[in-house]
Amino acid sequence: MSLFDHVAPDALFKQLERATPQDGLPAVATLLAAVRFNADGLIPAIAQQHDSKEVLMMAWMNRQALEETLATRRVCYYSRSRQTLWRKGESSGQQQQLISAALDCDGDTLLLQVEQTGPACHTGRRSCFYIAVGDEHAAITSEPLIDPDELYGKKSGNRGGS
Repeated sequence: MSLFDHVAPDALFKQLERATPQDGLPAVATLLAAVRFNADGLIPAIAQQHDSKEVLMMAWMNRQALEETLATRRVCYYSRSRQTLWRKGESSGQQQQLISAALDCDGDTLLLQVEQTGPACHTGRRSCFYIAVGDEHAAITSEPLIDPDELYGKKSGNRGGS
């Protein structure tokens, strides 16, 4: 039993602002009911390599993708272009295994600590964040680990949704 069990979903994250690690939390289903998905029913999910803390990518999840990820520990996203679930690595083999997941203080962004197999980016790079932007110049900060044509076994017109 948690002191947050009877808090309305729209007020839960506000109530959790003062929570401590010693406080019991409501059931995961109650937390998921309070998640602030956007108007399209999606939440941004940031994937970070669990041991190096390298930020790998950002993608979207709907509630079904989030529930599947938590249940199977294999990261599943929602493809906005295909309007369907997208299990990371289903065409490239470059999977993400969930180590842990955390919601931010507002319940509108998810941080996934993952074990990434190979490159996370459809460009063949380890991270999708390889274009450094300064006040006057930009630079490419990493080389592809693998040619995208090899990664997907076809022309590299594929943009995400591996």
